[in-house]
Amino acid sequence: MALLADPDAPTEIAQRVARVLPARLADKSGGRRFEVKVVSEPFTAGTEDLSTLTRRIMDRRRAERWDIVVALTDLPLHSHGHKLVVDLSHEHGSALLSLPSLGGLRFRRKALRAVEETVLSLASQQATGAGEPAQRQPLGRFVSRLAPVHRGPIGAGEAADLRYVVSGPGGYLRVLGGMVRANQPWRLVPGLSKALAAALATGAIATVNSTLWSLSEALSTVRLVIAVIGSIVLMIGWLIVDAHLWHRSTDDSAEERKRTTLYNASTVVTVGIGVVVCYAGLLVISMVWALFILNDKVFASMTRTPLQATEYWTLSWFVASIATVGGALGSGLESDKAIRAAAFSKREQERRRMADDHDD
Repeated sequence: MALLADPDAPTEIAQRVARVLPARLADKSGGRRFEVKVVSEPFTAGTEDLSTLTRRIMDRRRAERWDIVVALTDLPLHSHGHKLVVDLSHEHGSALLSLPSLGGLRFRRKALRAVEETVLSLASQQATGAGEPAQRQPLGRFVSRLAPVHRGPIGAGEAADLRYVVSGPGGYLRVLGGMVRANQPWRLVPGLSKALAAALATGAIATVNSTLWSLSEALSTVRLVIAVIGSIVLMIGWLIVDAHLWHRSTDDSAEERKRTTLYNASTVVTVGIGVVVCYAGLLVISMVWALFILNDKVFASMTRTPLQATEYWTLSWFVASIATVGGALGSGLESDKAIRAAAFSKREQERRRMADDHDD
């Protein structure tokens, strides 16, 4: 059997699964041996159409003469207005798994169990023999424990005989979490080197500014919180607008509007997590810098307040907000390509390039 995986994160997941899958399958199939091969190729390139993808998978299976093929992609797929989890064809021994539908928590464990039960479901049909009707065995634990799924509608002429989808607010949040995880928002921090340099320079200068000492002492906690929220929102908005990260619908259909909303929500959450991580780092650096550079006598003479732990914290908090605004301005020095590379997975970057080419 083969695990056909899109490059980047799906291939990494497939390789992890392949290391333990044969032993797990043997334990649950009465000792039957499975040889698992990982094939990394962009089988979803250029399309999000489910029928096209399943045809590609089946053609690849026939060409390579695989008994079973399970394809993994980090592309969120849709079926008749619902978000696809897994699409199975027992007749053709193939399945397509959309990884974002597994959500963002305990992801590797869920992926392993999903692939394991998919293979067992497909293998159960082969064990009955070619002349027997398809059993269409459902996915037990995958359905009952991993997601609120139900059998989705199978359209006329489609290869799948069993399809699971997620729906409702819970399903939306699960797919959104999976998309954000695929984007790996923590990569935004090292990916914005020029913006961070501008933020650090702004924070270093602000820390030794006596006017800001007095201002931080005069501000109430509510205003400091507003400054935090405002600086973070400003940087999120600036990055999205300046780097053209906002996705626009290619048509006016209801399904396309829902898909666009999902993509934009994942962009906001991804960039938001990255900016919050940046802010936390700036707060720590500002605190360390203040502890090193400030003199209690000079501070007290300027503000008429002794320099204690509360003053260090308040000043660092305020300086981090100012530095974040400086970082937002400094992000204008980054290229759009660099920001997209930092904010999105390779598959998401490809999808957005396709959308831009379509608009052009």
